[in-house]
Amino acid sequence: MRLGINLGYWGAGMDGDNLAVAQEADRLGYDVCWAAEAYGSDVPTVLAWVAAQTDSIDVGSAIMQIPARQPAMTAMTAATLDSLSGGRFRLGLGVSGPQVSEGWYGVKFDKPLARTREYVEIVRKAMSRERLSYEGEHWTLPLPDGPGKPIKLTVHPQREHIPLYIAAIGPKNLEQTGEIADGALLIFPSADHLEDTAVKHLRAGREKAGKTMEGFDVCPTLPLAVGEDVGGLADMFRPYTALYVGGMGSRKQNFYNKLAQRMGYEKEAAEIQDKYLSGDKSGAAAAVPHDLIDRTTLLGPVERIAERMQAYAAAGVTTLTLAPAGFTLDERIAALRAGTDALERSGLAA
Repeated sequence: MRLGINLGYWGAGMDGDNLAVAQEADRLGYDVCWAAEAYGSDVPTVLAWVAAQTDSIDVGSAIMQIPARQPAMTAMTAATLDSLSGGRFRLGLGVSGPQVSEGWYGVKFDKPLARTREYVEIVRKAMSRERLSYEGEHWTLPLPDGPGKPIKLTVHPQREHIPLYIAAIGPKNLEQTGEIADGALLIFPSADHLEDTAVKHLRAGREKAGKTMEGFDVCPTLPLAVGEDVGGLADMFRPYTALYVGGMGSRKQNFYNKLAQRMGYEKEAAEIQDKYLSGDKSGAAAAVPHDLIDRTTLLGPVERIAERMQAYAAAGVTTLTLAPAGFTLDERIAALRAGTDALERSGLAA
């Protein structure tokens, strides 16, 4: 099993720290450094900045939002980043959510699976440097009855095949991801529930495409905090878990809330959402069960984290992405180093 690092969103006074974290991850031999975007910093700029100041670590988008860009623009960006980084770019895509898609980008959040499938087909075709023509429900290239003509990408990516990942949570999205992508970006993964909530759906998609799970990258992100007081460490992540389970999306469309329900927390997920949407964020955080936090993070001393890594590997994880917690750069670096120490102790290091 390989390790990755997730820098999250750039900004909020953390710019220099995030770069230092990425550089230390590069030095420690982490496999990939991911960055995110929502409605603040854009991910390609961040990754270009990180790639220019690291040597061997891959850089990946987790995620580039599908409603933010036309697919041909995403192909151009991916090819450029792969070329500039010397073949170290990984393209992670996702549909975002209804609030961001419609409120920020002005793109209707409808038929997300069909849109994702068409988007991936166009991106792959463009990155392969074929002349781009496509007829689908959501995109038609070139536009009919106009001056447009099929055009070929002029930039040469470093590699013939840039790895493409999709952020997936729901069963149908996971199955499609297994069918059309090279990897899946997961969030709130519990090793105990990973087979039922994710891997079996990914496997079904692979089988539909006539493939196995061999070579497919199952890549969840887990917050990491190191120390002896597991309960106190878990409390650090109460606001984080409450935000996703209670406040992401809308009451009807919160993918993380539905995931918590599928993990067996139906009553708790409803209470967290009720409190969060009513404005009681502290009450929502208090309502998050300790067990839910502990199952979806890596907490405790290095020995305990190593045991948890073994459980994730046994559940099918191939790249474990860490989001090291800490109020200072030194704390985040220490957590990053503890991650490599735990992997060594687990016996899973390549």
